[in-house]
Parts: sequence; structure tokens; C-alpha cells
Amino acid sequence: MASLLWGGDAGAAESERLNGHFSNVIHPRKNLRGIKSTTVKNVDGSVNNTEEDGEEDGVELAANSLLNKLIRQSLVESSHRVEVLQKDPNSPLYSVKTFEELRLKEELLKGIYAMGFNRPSKIQEMALPMMLAHPPQNLIAQSQSGTGKTAAFVLAMLSRVNALELFPQCLCLAPTYELALQTGRVVERMGKFCVDVQVMYAVRGNRIPRGTHVTKQIIIGTPGTVLDWCFKQKLIDLTKIRVFVLDEADVMIDTQGFSDQSIRIQRALPSECQMLLFSATFEDSVWQFAERIIPDPNVIKLRKEELTLNNIRQYYVLCRNRKDKYQALCNIYGGITIGQAIIFCQTRQNAKWLTVEMMHDGHQVSLLSGELTVDQRASVIQRFRDGKEKVLITTNVCARGIDVKQVTIVVNFDLPVNSAEEPDYETYLHRIGRTGRFGKKGLAFNMIEVDKLALLMKIQHHFNSNIKQLNPEDMDEIENIEY
Repeated sequence: MASLLWGGDAGAAESERLNGHFSNVIHPRKNLRGIKSTTVKNVDGSVNNTEEDGEEDGVELAANSLLNKLIRQSLVESSHRVEVLQKDPNSPLYSVKTFEELRLKEELLKGIYAMGFNRPSKIQEMALPMMLAHPPQNLIAQSQSGTGKTAAFVLAMLSRVNALELFPQCLCLAPTYELALQTGRVVERMGKFCVDVQVMYAVRGNRIPRGTHVTKQIIIGTPGTVLDWCFKQKLIDLTKIRVFVLDEADVMIDTQGFSDQSIRIQRALPSECQMLLFSATFEDSVWQFAERIIPDPNVIKLRKEELTLNNIRQYYVLCRNRKDKYQALCNIYGGITIGQAIIFCQTRQNAKWLTVEMMHDGHQVSLLSGELTVDQRASVIQRFRDGKEKVLITTNVCARGIDVKQVTIVVNFDLPVNSAEEPDYETYLHRIGRTGRFGKKGLAFNMIEVDKLALLMKIQHHFNSNIKQLNPEDMDEIENIEY
């Protein structure tokens, strides 16, 4: 699906436009043509981050999920293989290659094509026939950001709505205000031609007077507010809900209290309500949660991506200290033709120091760290993707999920380690996996203090790969590196 992009002046304008949209639609005469919105005013949508400067740069799952939604320009062509587990193994398994095969209402088909979809994504091919089947079927689906899962469950909600019935019929829970609004944008765009269908946001700050008769058919909100609307204010009759969606289940579980609130809402739903759960990961905690909340489901899993290091040449440089690392980095930077490079630091403090040093020496670099708001991070990544900066200096914020085709070099200015000061193998894999994407070859350089060499040797042994020592003073050796 096309994604919201916030970057530079255009990003500020889009952010202002979005905020204006969500404050103005409380006036009926200002509603959008087609699907309409009733939502919040006086809501602060900012994302805060409280890590101390110099500490490892952690990122909340919800913020990372929103970041991926903002920077996706098109659907990701996933390399994952789809595994389907049906509740009735004897039932024939259907998939579709075109949206026409789904026999959708004409206004929905027009909305899909207006969004830029030409054909279903891989997960949509398998999920949509199940989600749109009669009688409705429950579904648990694993899907990474950018594979079209939001559009899939939005299509299911819009397909089940009866526009002539003026009460809530579909309920979607998201873990944060910002993610709820992103889902709402997809509902509005896909439902552009469904002129009598409306969406309402049950999020913080949207105060509805007690006793109000809610006539909007689709409710999107966060668990705490939805719980309040349903049980305290009696604004939503859960016994009339036909489709219940739990989005970002892994983020839900990571958020204090949300899983219990979601379960309480689900238990009040009618037995015939269709239940759809989506999660980027399927760890044990997600499975246990899903099994408690989704009865008798079909399951779609993406087999774990096998990241390979075969097409990435790995090197290491022994250094005495941080300045020694920087000098080695400059020699490599000067001796190799670089498309674009990502340099990883373990802490914000190192990332800031390195950014200042490189900018002082005249290099065009950008800094990405967890203290930036999500829209600021999206802007930085978009500028990097557009080639406006050749080097992106970052912490683990950028270790996974960010695909830029032009990246040819990854540098570990600091090795990734865990709290026990042992190698963080998974983070190493995902860091250097930012190069060598899409079948291309790439280079990875590790700047290693002498006392950290044993950690690198553990990484080499763990992945059974060859990490070659490089002399940063030998410019001939650097210039002869092939990739």
C-alpha cells in the first residue's frame, strides 16, 4: 500500500495536514467525500523516548512498527514462504491472483485500484479468500510490515459492513494512537467510494458525551479507550460486532495491560463474530495470546527468513581506541567507491560523536537515533533513500527492516553486544544484512579494539564465515577489495 511519507518541508506539511484533518472532521460539513471520519481534538500525537544519552539505543516496538509503515513506498515482495494451517484440513485451499476473483462490491474494487494496488500481495493471495468466505472464518496471520496485511483486514471490514445499519459493526484494536490513525487512513482511502460508511476513533482525547448514540459502522481504537467506551460509557454494543481485528499483536503483548483488556473485549463479542489477529512475530507469548483470544482459527505463517552472509564480504580492522577507529574508517571511505553506507554504533553518544567528526571533515552524513520522533526518523531515512546523504550513522534503530537498494557497505563502528557483554549474534546478522540486499554483493567492516577481538572470533565461529583482517594503512589492499 502507498505509505505516508514525512520528510523535510513536505513532511512538515503532511504532518500538519494530517493533524488538521483529524481535528476538523468533528464538523459534519467538513467530512471527506465517501467514507467519513469522526475523531479527536486536542490530542498530542508525539512519541517520546526516555533513554539516557550514552546508553544503548532501544526502540519501542510500537514506534518501530509505525516507522516501517511511514517509510514503505510500496508493497514488499517478501521472500518468505507462506505456510497455511486450516482449521478444516479437508477443506480445499483457495488463493487468488486478482482482486476480481474475490467478487467484491464495485465501490470497494474502485477503492483498491485508486490506492495503487494492481494485484494481491503474497499474504493477501492466501488470506483474503479465508477472510471474505461465507460463513466467516477466524484467522491468525503473521505478516511483516509492508506486505499488505492492513489493506487485507480493512477490506474484510468494509466487505462485512451494512451501510444502512447505523451502529458499530467492525472493531479494530491497535496498540497506539498513531497506529490507529494509520489504519484509519487506509480505511478512508479504500472506502473512498463507500459513501454511507463511516469510521470513528476510540483513542485518547476523543471524549464522547455519555449517552451519545454512536452511528459509525467502523470503530478503530486502543484497548483502554475501547474498554471504557464499551463497559463504562456503553457507547458500543459488542454483541452487534461482526468483525473484530487485533492488529500488531506482538506490540500489544509488549504493552502493559493491553492483552488483558483485549481479552475482556473479545469475551463480550458474539460467537458468530469473525476474529482476525495479525502479528509480525510468532513467539511463544504471541501464540499463547492468540490461542486465548481467537477460537478455532485458520493460521497463516511466514517461514522464517533465512538471512545469508554468502554474498557479503566481511573484514575487520584492529584499533586502539575510538580515534583510531575513525582514522581507519576514513581510509576505507577514501579508498572504496561507495554507493551508500550505513555505520552502526552501540550508543547514542558514539553515534553523535562520529556524526560531528565526519561532518567536520566535509562528509555528507545523517544521524538516526531513538531520541528522534518517529516522523523525524522517517524523514531521515527518506532523505537517505533519495540519496541526499551518502552515509547514515545510526544505532540499532536501523538494524532491521530498512531496505535501501543502494547500500553497498555496512560498518560496525561498535560490535553489537548484549547485557552480558557477549556477542549479539542476531543483531550482527541483521546489521550487516542491510547490505547485500536483493541478491547484490556487499561489504561489511568491523572496527575492533584489541580487547574485543575474541568477541569477533565468536561471531565468525557462530556463523561459520570468514572475517578477514584488513590493514587500514595499506591503501592498495583497500582499493583492490572486490564486491
